[in-house]
Amino acid sequence: MKIISGLLISLLLPLSFLKNDQEDLTINKIQVIGSHNSYKRAIDPKLFRFLQKRDSVGMSKIDYDHIGLSDQLNLGLNALEIDVYADAKGGKYAHPKGLDWVPGQPPYDTQGVMKEPGFKVFHIQDIDYRSNCLTFKLCLQELKTWSDAHPDHNPIFITMNAKDERMKKPGFTVPEKFTSKTFDQLDKAILDNLGKQYLITPDDIRGKYKTLETAVLHNNWPTLKAAKGKFIFILDEKGAKRASYIAGHPSLKGRVLFADALPGTPEAAIHIMNDAKKDLAAIKRLVKKGYIIRTRADSDTEEARNDDKSSFKAAQESGAQIISTDYYQKSTHFKSDYMISFSGGTYFKVNPLFKNATVMATK
Repeated sequence: MKIISGLLISLLLPLSFLKNDQEDLTINKIQVIGSHNSYKRAIDPKLFRFLQKRDSVGMSKIDYDHIGLSDQLNLGLNALEIDVYADAKGGKYAHPKGLDWVPGQPPYDTQGVMKEPGFKVFHIQDIDYRSNCLTFKLCLQELKTWSDAHPDHNPIFITMNAKDERMKKPGFTVPEKFTSKTFDQLDKAILDNLGKQYLITPDDIRGKYKTLETAVLHNNWPTLKAAKGKFIFILDEKGAKRASYIAGHPSLKGRVLFADALPGTPEAAIHIMNDAKKDLAAIKRLVKKGYIIRTRADSDTEEARNDDKSSFKAAQESGAQIISTDYYQKSTHFKSDYMISFSGGTYFKVNPLFKNATVMATK
């Protein structure tokens, strides 16, 4: 009888009360939707047709774009992805080769920011180079401006790729390799252009615990209320690049970004598992233990072209806290009704694996 009356009371509580109660949830007990390659603008149609003739399958996979970062956050997205290329001297990517392959394209970098030293933001060198914020500095400054205008915003997760892969075909610009020193500069760029007060870092989570993972397994994540106005950066890299970021920083001590560290290692806190259908049970198990997991609702435009939401359904069921999509809005590149949001058109909800947490707290 107690349980029934408690449930009835919780159902009758005003929405404002429930919202306040949600703010007492730790951030690993929510589920959000965000965008993939959030900075990406469309390849100019003339260049796209030129490239499509040479690789129609490959080009179909990158045939999408996004509105500006602030516009996405204004819609209610709670996660972004920003890819960076190192450019220590400046100018390495100032004139993409794709501009020369097809005449008549719109001007590129009219402000000359690509000539400045520092990290650059785009998808693929010489091919997919148009971006809503060409430099990482500009992206961070935009995030800071938006955050200052919305100081009570939910924490925003930002996944990052450190891009240094060479193209398989000759003639393309060769990126600079990421080293521990390059990652030091990446951390500094975030601190200089966004600021420590806007961040939740591994040091904040580790607290008094010996390792970051131990803190996570003891649910030492902040509450939503404490995380308001904050950003959480995640390095989406494995192998040598992940090792370079961790080197000299056990449990990510002193680092700005969380690493995609394997559960069972001292640095484990946030892990990327992009195939929710295949890894459904594993993701559920890790989320229940306290880890934060990022997965994807779609990739390579495939789900959108086929109006297939099975991956999104699995992502929600898995409890993965961060679900990435290219389609929070319908595609403007091909005909499809595919669009991703939670029930009611929202991008935030209590995690289904912890759905009783709010109700239990109101009893």
